[in-house]
Amino acid sequence: MRVAVLYSGGKDSNYVLYWALKQGFEVKYLVSMVSESEESYMYHVPNIHLTELQADAVGIPLIKGFTHGEKEKEVEDLKIVLGELEVDGVVAGALASVYQKKRVDKIAEELGLRSFAPAWHRDPVDYMNEIIKIFDVVIVGVSAYGLDERWLGRKIDKNALEELIKLHEKYKIHVAGEGGEFETFVRDAPFFRKRIVFDEVEKIWDEYTYSGVLVVKKAHLEWK
Repeated sequence: MRVAVLYSGGKDSNYVLYWALKQGFEVKYLVSMVSESEESYMYHVPNIHLTELQADAVGIPLIKGFTHGEKEKEVEDLKIVLGELEVDGVVAGALASVYQKKRVDKIAEELGLRSFAPAWHRDPVDYMNEIIKIFDVVIVGVSAYGLDERWLGRKIDKNALEELIKLHEKYKIHVAGEGGEFETFVRDAPFFRKRIVFDEVEKIWDEYTYSGVLVVKKAHLEWK
């Protein structure tokens, strides 16, 4: 089956890409939607420009779509991009967001495509334990009480997961960040031919909103 994987560069899109490859699907394209709005309901924003490096590392063509990020209109923008591709299905990294999954499913139905969401309703702790085993993944955005500036650029490992579980118990943070509490970036994966190395980064922190991003200004690829 020929599929397009919705690809943000974070842990969830890389997990479903990993799943699709293991299923033996022909992953024809990675599809990244670049939103002008940091408050997009549908799309990951931090460091979306680095998906070009990741696509190079994987060796799969990247299709970039652009949207103003207007609610619902951004869904139609994705539909236009997918409608131009010769694929049989679309794979998305939805975990618990009914909003996102319903809209991807609707687009797929209207285009006559099969819709896959292999991470849907996974147990968050089990899921994150699997993520840690598979990927080199770091946090590049935080937006929840309990997650401060120190989390920006932090690798998600066993210790980080234990802290996230405690924050969930105290503040109800979703352990896998599905509520937008944190955003991630995958620097290496089993299916990457090259790993991504950050050369220059900048932490941007807003005390008023208690949120921040790690902006990767320069990065390069290294053969493994």
